[in-house]
Amino acid sequence: MHRSRFQRLKDALEHTFPERHLYIRSGDETRGYRFGTGKQFTLAILASFLITWLAMSTGAVIFMAASAGSGSEKQIIMLKAQSERWVADRQARLDVLMRQNEVSSGSLEQLAKTVENRHIALGQMLPGFKGVPGAAAVLAPAAIDDTLPPVERIYAVRADQERVVARAEELAKTRAERLRLAFRTAGLNPAGYSRRTSNGPLLEHRNAQELAAYLNVDQGFAERIRNAALNLSDMRGLETSAEHIPFTRPTRNARTTSGFGVRLDPFTRRPKNHFGLDFAAPYLTPIHATAPGTVSFSGTRGGYGRTVEIDHGNGFKTRYAHLQTLSVKTGQRVSVGHRVGAMGSTGRSTGVHLHYEVWINGRPQNPARFIKAGDYVQQN
Repeated sequence: MHRSRFQRLKDALEHTFPERHLYIRSGDETRGYRFGTGKQFTLAILASFLITWLAMSTGAVIFMAASAGSGSEKQIIMLKAQSERWVADRQARLDVLMRQNEVSSGSLEQLAKTVENRHIALGQMLPGFKGVPGAAAVLAPAAIDDTLPPVERIYAVRADQERVVARAEELAKTRAERLRLAFRTAGLNPAGYSRRTSNGPLLEHRNAQELAAYLNVDQGFAERIRNAALNLSDMRGLETSAEHIPFTRPTRNARTTSGFGVRLDPFTRRPKNHFGLDFAAPYLTPIHATAPGTVSFSGTRGGYGRTVEIDHGNGFKTRYAHLQTLSVKTGQRVSVGHRVGAMGSTGRSTGVHLHYEVWINGRPQNPARFIKAGDYVQQN
């Protein structure tokens, strides 16, 4: 998008001042001179100033000469000296304007090159945000008024590039912090799951100075590109880890009827540890895997009744108990959301419900913390 806008700006300038060639022949020798858009633009400004200066100078001389015709010789000499001073002053101002125009012309070309290099740098970073919730809207380029003069449009594009890279940096940082909060909510240390992913050449350089030289952009812009790439890499690493942790809900539209921890056993009415969450819903409500993994058990297990257990790797394991039907077999690979069975009341159960457990390295965890963490992960 930025590329097409920049191209339209260049096309506008080139349309007004197309490239021309001048050939001069002297004897048997022919010389050619190329006049590019920048040179023609400079010559056009100089010509305008020169014509204006000549017109004003001629008018002033004629006016003063006519006025002096009826005066004394002394007045004529004084007016002549005044006219010469006026012409010299105008010449000095014209020289200053010519030098300023030369500097301005060079700056314009440098600005256009800077905008193009920045666009290339953004083109290496922005694809990394594909699929990030909310990225498409936040990083969309702003509309540039095509009626603006070419120079103002170039400045508008550069300002929009500043806005895009700032938003990319903030979006990746905010998303990474939200994922870290999700891990902490689940009782996990984010540092143990932060696996920084590669983001191409943007992270191959040790600092912003090296990246600026590689991208051929100013160091300030390179610093922001690098920060955005670092935050994006952190975010992607945490997302990859989160995909293999049971952060989703095992069933939808169900109410929690019993929490994790010590409670009164419904059969003995004595305090007893409850190592999971109980969800109540209608009979045969579908039950889904909360993370990808391998089914380590599918069958009847004592008081749990019909049960499915899934090994998610890295010490994570989930259990789905009191099922009425089983939809998976031992050894089967499942993905997140895969149906593993249907809700029932088999085993040691007082009614239709799902008993759901989360284990890490053989120790039971509070599933409610993982479900709450999953809500953070899924936020846009």
